Amino acid sequence: MKVNILDAHDRWIQYNKQSDYISKGCIDCINNRPKEFENHPFYIFAHARTHENGVTKRLLWQPRLSKPKSQTNSMLFKAYPPSDKIKVIWMIPDRNMWSTYSKNNLTESQIICDSIQLFQFNRETLEAKESDDLLDYQIKDIYDQMSLNSEYKKSNLIFEGIEDVKI
Repeated sequence: MKVNILDAHDRWIQYNKQSDYISKGCIDCINNRPKEFENHPFYIFAHARTHENGVTKRLLWQPRLSKPKSQTNSMLFKAYPPSDKIKVIWMIPDRNMWSTYSKNNLTESQIICDSIQLFQFNRETLEAKESDDLLDYQIKDIYDQMSLNSEYKKSNLIFEGIEDVKI
C-alpha cells in the first residue's frame, strides 16, 4: 500500500490537535472544579455522548472524587491540585478505532494500547482504587457539603426575592 504523504501529514496534524483539546479539557476541569474538592486529588472523567440530534458526538468532562467504571470512548485522568500535575489513568477509544493506535501506525500510542489491553483482559486493574484516593466516608462528606451548599444558595435566592415584598 502506498501512503500519500500529504494525507499522512493531515492525519498527524489532526492527532496533535486532539492532544491540545485534551489538555484544555483537563485544565478547564481543574480550574472549575467544585470548591468543596479543595486541594484533594480528583479524577477527570471524559466520555463521549451522542447529542440530542442523534448524529453529533460531544465529549463531557466531569470532575469526580471516585474512580468510575471503565468504558469505551472514555478517558480518565487524575489531577493533583494545587499543582498542574495530571496522571493518565486510561484512554480507551471507540472499539472501531482500536486498530488505529496499534504499533507501526502514525497514530501509535502506548498508553492507548495499554488501556485497551487492560480493558479487554483486566478491567479490575483499571477500576481499582489508588493509594491516594480519599476514603469513602470522606467522599460522602464532601458530596454532602456540596449538596448543603447548593441548597443554601437556592434558599438564599428565594429569601432575596421575599425581602423585596412589602406588606
